[in-house]
Amino acid sequence: MPEAERIWIVGASTGIGAQLARAYARRGARLVLSARSEEPLQQLAAEIGGAEVVTVDTADQTSLDAASAQIAAVGKLDRAISLAALYDPGKVLDIDPDAAAKLVTVNLTGAFLFARAAEPLLRDGGQLAITGSVAGYVGLPQGQMYSASKAGVINLCETLRNELAPRVDVRMVSPGFVDTRLTQKNSFQMPGLMQPEDAAACIVKGLDRRGFEVHFPRRLTLPLKLLRRLPYALSLPLMKRLVS
Repeated sequence: MPEAERIWIVGASTGIGAQLARAYARRGARLVLSARSEEPLQQLAAEIGGAEVVTVDTADQTSLDAASAQIAAVGKLDRAISLAALYDPGKVLDIDPDAAAKLVTVNLTGAFLFARAAEPLLRDGGQLAITGSVAGYVGLPQGQMYSASKAGVINLCETLRNELAPRVDVRMVSPGFVDTRLTQKNSFQMPGLMQPEDAAACIVKGLDRRGFEVHFPRRLTLPLKLLRRLPYALSLPLMKRLVS
């Protein structure tokens, strides 16, 4: 009988990350659960029948170093998945500069630091999955610095895929709108809104397949991918109409 996978999930305390942990636990995986707060991780670990709990702030190098040492002491990972993110909807020029800098630090720099920490922890052929967003496909109205940071994550994932293959299987996860505490800040109707458990199921299924990107729901992601391919003379007026 093959040994159970050992999977590190960052951002596991709530939302998609918690549902992803539940989904992998049902498959018998040995989980390492991480987030900044320990209490919800301990509660989740108890609920799913046990897991390693390692608190971490992916935007803090010292915190990542300590977490990496703790994980490495047990053994190699089969998968490392990060869903950590900050979100603040609204117009770009309305955001406080300090809040904008923090958002970029968590979303983009944090993804880079997580990749650096996770790569040596993975077995040969192991999987590194970083969460971008369909908001990074194009400069969406009301996207603020979130869209810009996720565009950077997309570029980072593409580079990592080229640089780390074939030793590491780099994947990018691009969710649409998922009903979490982050998207509950939105004041507009969200097309294709999904529940966290459905998003987690899409991620599990997508990461089991070959390919680079796991994106969902298709009825939202495919039109946005098409919009990205259009010349600016067509795409920019179309994007402006989204909030007109």
